[in-house]
Amino acid sequence: MKNFNYLIQKIEDAKILSEPFLHIYIENFFDENDFHEIVNSSGIKTLKFNNDSEMFKSLFSLGYKIIDFPGCITSHEEYIEWHKKKDISHLSNTSCESFGLTLRLMQPGSSILQDLKNFIESYEFSSTLAKKFDIPLDKVNADNGIQKYLDGYEISPHPDVRKKALTYMININPNDDSEKITQHTHYLKLKEKYNYVKIFWEGNPDVERCWVPWDWCDSQFIQSQNNSLVMFSPNCSTMHAVKANYNHLLGQRTQLYGNLWFNEVSSLKKLEWESLDLLNKKNHKMEGSKLSPLLGIPTKLVSKIKESLLRRDLSHYEKISRQPDDYK
Repeated sequence: MKNFNYLIQKIEDAKILSEPFLHIYIENFFDENDFHEIVNSSGIKTLKFNNDSEMFKSLFSLGYKIIDFPGCITSHEEYIEWHKKKDISHLSNTSCESFGLTLRLMQPGSSILQDLKNFIESYEFSSTLAKKFDIPLDKVNADNGIQKYLDGYEISPHPDVRKKALTYMININPNDDSEKITQHTHYLKLKEKYNYVKIFWEGNPDVERCWVPWDWCDSQFIQSQNNSLVMFSPNCSTMHAVKANYNHLLGQRTQLYGNLWFNEVSSLKKLEWESLDLLNKKNHKMEGSKLSPLLGIPTKLVSKIKESLLRRDLSHYEKISRQPDDYK
């Protein structure tokens, strides 16, 4: 049985970086021999395929199953039809132009992948993740897996939902040129003029965080390095996104991926990005005495927010966003 306990020490020793938000980043996460064996195992390094149907047949035979995942659909027949033309689609979210399909390895056929699956599902691994970001282990449950993401997979910039306590991504791509392929996760910051969105989320913890358009953010870092890990505890600043555009017949984007989820979260109000767009009159009207799409916040308050944006006075917005009763 392969011993992966050295990875726990790497996580414990990793420095928490501050830009573009609090996270840890580790290159060469697996030692060279382990990584070589992982990416060359039958469940990771697949054959080259002639078409999507042939690829799905092979992945299913290797123990992969389609899972319900953000930015994706769950029908491989529907995906194959869409992928023939890759027409622009807003199926997953109006901030996205495409969708993909994600598969998780449920039944590893190689011993090293089974050992790896057992390791990431272990109590020791979950407790290490929780301790790294001061998360009470008894308040969360873990979800981990070996996953492949097909061409078209897109999630626009988002900080993650409030129920997610921690997330990590480890690149185990089989392609030799994987670092040059457009398939990697971006880590971003909201542009200054949209920073009010983060402040709004912070001041309204009963509102769920949502996906936003790509042009609301600036990409700060792309996790393209193979055998690298990124891990963070989501908050209102942890913007990240991905849009895969590559030939998955030559090899699929593959990751070790997992989360810690809070066991209990209060009921949250849903608010999509269009209602947060105070800078676009088409999405947000400021006329008359009607209530704002921002959860019924009175227009008087929204007008003050608008004035603050024009002055770039976000500290003023931070104050009024937390005290809506003062403006009713």
